[in-house]
Amino acid sequence: MTLSLAAARAQFPHASGYLDAATLGLPPNEAVRALRADLVAWGTAHRDPAFYGGVVESARGHYARIVGTEVDDVAIGSQTSVMASVVATALAPGSEVLVVDGDFTSIVFPFLVRDDLHVRSVRLRDLPHEISSATALIAFSLIQSATGEVAPVEGIRDAAREAGALTVCDVTQAAGVHPVAASDWDITLCHAYKWLCSPRGVAFMTMRPEVRDRVRPVQAGWYAGDDIWRSIYGPRMALAPTARRFDVSPAWQAWVGAEPSLALFAELEIAEVWSAASALGARFLDGMGEVPVHQSIVTIADPDGSRLAAVRAAGLAASGRDGRLRLAFHLWNDDTDVLRAISALSPTRSSTSSMISPPSLHALE
Repeated sequence: MTLSLAAARAQFPHASGYLDAATLGLPPNEAVRALRADLVAWGTAHRDPAFYGGVVESARGHYARIVGTEVDDVAIGSQTSVMASVVATALAPGSEVLVVDGDFTSIVFPFLVRDDLHVRSVRLRDLPHEISSATALIAFSLIQSATGEVAPVEGIRDAAREAGALTVCDVTQAAGVHPVAASDWDITLCHAYKWLCSPRGVAFMTMRPEVRDRVRPVQAGWYAGDDIWRSIYGPRMALAPTARRFDVSPAWQAWVGAEPSLALFAELEIAEVWSAASALGARFLDGMGEVPVHQSIVTIADPDGSRLAAVRAAGLAASGRDGRLRLAFHLWNDDTDVLRAISALSPTRSSTSSMISPPSLHALE
């Protein structure tokens, strides 16, 4: 890892006050330049599929580095729900699936639509204790979209291994801001348009080699072939022996924008990003008189939406989820964003908020 947080922040010159990476990431300068250049090249007949194929493979390699796995274990896709659906088809009728109360539906609905599965929903904190020998699969998000709560990784992993249950971990709200070890799980899913700051339509699935034969690539097309350019006409089928057998044909322009973004995050120490972002989340909560937790996504009660309206009126970008105001702190945010949010929400606190002294972000760089 060679890129400092300061250098990475310089790639986001218009991100001041943007506290909504949990909804939509922002593109770094290099991604914007790449997309503009591609439009010109495409419009002047200077593009071909081979060029885009190279971009996809470069992006696949960057992602493998970000989540700490081998490139042969990475499949590309476009939506997490589609990839989760592929996994859901692999389960035998009557299988028990554990999901989390309030988890994002893309990791829940693909199992619920199978009325021959027994899907049980439990609280995130209880998930390790609910896993038993009857459990076939556990599906959960590493970081919860609505609350920012981080899953109890060790407890889930150890209980699942003891029970012999498959694990499916959605890292969409984690990869790029929180360290991810794909090797902890049988399968991981990620849509890269949030914390990895890529265009929408760029997604990844990692799968352990020993799990591949248990899941049928029901969406297989030409891009899943062992030799892509010999897989464009049937009926002969020779799928890739690696996780590429689960690839779907990429939306080329989206990957042009994703490649430089993923390259940036592959050069960062993600633990440093998490330390900085979660410190900001804790400071915001403390300044609002709430119990501070070190999370990149933090929320406070907002049943009528008035707090979200106040934040937006102050020129800040944020979101509302499940009756709460949700703020998402990423690598481009700093102390100024925290104080602006506190001031917008509690004008009477603005004079005292400056007395709060969190660790200097410059020291974290």
